[in-house]
Amino acid sequence: MPAGDRPITLAGMTRILTLVMACLVVDGACAAATAFLNVNVIPMTEERVIAAQTVIIEDGVITQIGPVDAVPLPEGIEVVDGTDRFLMPGLAEMHAHVPGDAGEIDRVLTLFAANGVTTMRGMLGRPAHLELREELLRGGRFGPRLITSGPSLNGNSVNGPADGERKVRDQHAAGYDFLKIHPGLTASEYRAIAATADELGIPFAGHVPASVGLEGALDVRMATIDHLDGYMAALMPKEHDRSGGYGGFFDVLLANQVLENLIDEVAAATVAAGTWNVPTQSLIEQLVNDESVAELSSRPENRYMPQETVDRWAAAKERQLGERGFTPEIGARAIEVRRKIILALHEAGAGLLLGSDAPQIFNVPGFAVHRELGFLVAAGLSPFEALQTGTTAPAAFLGIDTGAVAVGKEADLVLLDANPLEDIANSRRVHGVMLRGSWHDSADLQNRLEPFERGD
Repeated sequence: MPAGDRPITLAGMTRILTLVMACLVVDGACAAATAFLNVNVIPMTEERVIAAQTVIIEDGVITQIGPVDAVPLPEGIEVVDGTDRFLMPGLAEMHAHVPGDAGEIDRVLTLFAANGVTTMRGMLGRPAHLELREELLRGGRFGPRLITSGPSLNGNSVNGPADGERKVRDQHAAGYDFLKIHPGLTASEYRAIAATADELGIPFAGHVPASVGLEGALDVRMATIDHLDGYMAALMPKEHDRSGGYGGFFDVLLANQVLENLIDEVAAATVAAGTWNVPTQSLIEQLVNDESVAELSSRPENRYMPQETVDRWAAAKERQLGERGFTPEIGARAIEVRRKIILALHEAGAGLLLGSDAPQIFNVPGFAVHRELGFLVAAGLSPFEALQTGTTAPAAFLGIDTGAVAVGKEADLVLLDANPLEDIANSRRVHGVMLRGSWHDSADLQNRLEPFERGD
């Protein structure tokens, strides 16, 4: 049955009614019905482009898809010309940081959305983010939908297993979506947190404490491991300390010691545990590659960040270059090993999720997601496979009804001026973005970006 002929399910109708009620509660939160006319659809449910389609969105949900000559336009509908353009699901940034300062929050939200990011997973939550999450979801604020962790659970914030258990229960009761794990936890603290989280059904994600290592994290089925934390240490020879000892920034200094023949073994263990990975490859590659500080500092997207932030990033790169034991050769080797781990995880069937750790070192929100896609392709994924990590994969992982252009899906979409399946760099060519059914064209996006652009 063609996509445009599929009936809306009872669940789909329930979503529509829910969104309609939200529009009644929050005046003006929902836009008028919209049609993308004569557009090339990249559904992301399969690797194909469906040419000359009409896609109709009503009350924030995709209600019709079909050939341009077969789908009539409802009277009064807003029409977006899709000729020679490509409609795909919006992207997810699965390792984002939401600032505390109100002005900086607006900057980050705008930069993400203007780059086609329609979902973000905040990795360092705070109480104010709970209200922000709801405000974004109902359309009362411009920006992606937010999935938020609670405050960090780490060696400084947790004082023993009982305290770890209490903090898990408190964060669950507060309504956070998941728990963020940071370094420094003891093995007993980590296990207590994991057991309590499992009891309550709240996921935990982030870093792998050195006290448990990759094997310990997989043993308790950590939801996501971010930055490939713990993988380099897990590839050390058996006679070495498998925690890795001192390895520098995410163990890049161990790169010359790892055993590549163990990569398939750890990939298989990851699949067995059901743990997903958010590699944040852009964060690591930019820090240890041979791109100069001057080149990184002069990137065009840096104009949207405060100069002091860019200067701080430059200082971090300088420190890495001067790190005891670091050489350009070790940096190149670390990049090579990490790319092999990413490809092995993908080929083994372990879930990969798109994330850049923005805003962090030279990762400007939104822009960094597109660089991350390029790094995934450089690791061996096809453009389609890389795009899956930011569309269908996050939707499946989070359990949200987005990530595909299909009838009944919520309308978080991006319209591109070129085909990203042919060249992943085309993901940057954003013509407009639809956030939960509300259309924002390129002019609107540029107007929203202008207040954050430095004039220097």
